[in-house]
Amino acid sequence: MRYDKMVETALRGVVREALAGAAKQGLPGNHHFYVTFKTRFPGVGIADYLAARYPDEMTIVLEHQFWDLSVEDARFSVTLSFSNKPERLTVPFAAVTAFADPSVKFGLQFQETEAPAEAAEAKKDGPKLRLAETRTNEADLPASTAEPAKAEEKKPGGGEVVTLDQFRKK
Repeated sequence: MRYDKMVETALRGVVREALAGAAKQGLPGNHHFYVTFKTRFPGVGIADYLAARYPDEMTIVLEHQFWDLSVEDARFSVTLSFSNKPERLTVPFAAVTAFADPSVKFGLQFQETEAPAEAAEAKKDGPKLRLAETRTNEADLPASTAEPAKAEEKKPGGGEVVTLDQFRKK
């Protein structure tokens, strides 16, 4: 049994459900989402100038200025403003490496997943998955969707990281 894959699928379902709720009813209260994803992952649709600016990973903020959020089983799409220019992004859930809702100090961080073609040739070891609490200092958070932040810029000390490796058979 591949429990690591089952857990990863379930946690990506949390991301899907949170985005689907926001698509249907908007974001309640102070909720807002940070979604980090691999920009070169197969199926990611972003403007060329954004891919050039963020050649590996990009974090988007869904807070005040996002439009037409739509969620499907395998991906989501949203329109955001970059330098006052609307851009449509399409992101497969498999490309997502982190998800956070800082208003409730909730976050998930996923180990890089492989593209479907690469996964067939991959080793039998499953992906490692970490659950992390998000940063608690709101001043460390980016101010708008116009300036997405890289996930590497997160300040340490925002919470305890719990790895699932300790529960795996070696």
